[in-house]
Amino acid sequence: MEVKELGHVVLYVRDVERSRHFYRDVLGFNEITGNEHLAMYSSGRTHHELLLIGVGADAAPIPEGRRVGMYHFGLKVGESDEELKEAIQKCADEGVTVVGASDHGVTHSLYVHDPDGNEVELYIDVQPAVWKENPQALLAPTRALRL
Repeated sequence: MEVKELGHVVLYVRDVERSRHFYRDVLGFNEITGNEHLAMYSSGRTHHELLLIGVGADAAPIPEGRRVGMYHFGLKVGESDEELKEAIQKCADEGVTVVGASDHGVTHSLYVHDPDGNEVELYIDVQPAVWKENPQALLAPTRALRL
């Protein structure tokens, strides 16, 4: 067997409408279908890349600190720092706090939390040819992002 690509991410959320607003209206993800219990999103690459499933307000929160499990997932928001600046402005306009910003050499990244505390990386590829030709470039030290 060989994995061809990461197909999709599924998140349990407390409130589908609140999360729907974040992923659809703040981040601009294209909702392809849904109901009061779930929402599915796709950029058009595959049938769905993100699925939100409502589990109710009394669901246990994500534990804080170091833990086993998902750290974050990344969403490519463009190919220029201007597009990343637009993402910062959209987050500010919607009351979403940017909790981190990193220059990884091959990407420039912002980090935000969704309404349930899942960390989401919003990034641009700075020089995609670099990491494709030299995968070691992915191990470059992380620097503070300066836009």
